Amino acid sequence: MAAMHRLFLGLAALNGFLAVALGAFGAHGLRSRLAAVADGAQRLDWWRTASQFHLMHALALGLVALLAGRAAGAPLGVSGWAFLTGIALFSGSLYAMTLTGARGLGAVTPLGGLAFLVGWAALGWAALRSP
Repeated sequence: MAAMHRLFLGLAALNGFLAVALGAFGAHGLRSRLAAVADGAQRLDWWRTASQFHLMHALALGLVALLAGRAAGAPLGVSGWAFLTGIALFSGSLYAMTLTGARGLGAVTPLGGLAFLVGWAALGWAALRSP
């Protein structure tokens, strides 16, 4: 229980930091870089979506960590790992698409969305199982 709490709290902090840093980079550093690109506005929108979902799910990881500090259970572990997988696949694919313009990476994005759904369902399962 304590190990899962520390692990997910650390991952939440790391991902929160990265989400804010990447969001700021998108707002300030990418705007001028992508201004000359034909699909620059679309790519900035991908970046914004990626950083928003990244930050939301960093906070969700923090929630998992806090709950893991109070109760043990497989559903919390599933939830935390699913949120982390969702960040990597959903946000990661959108970040990569923005930087490279490789639209084929969009095929990965829904898998990340599915992982987010699994994370929220497992969190709900943990809530139903709690005393």
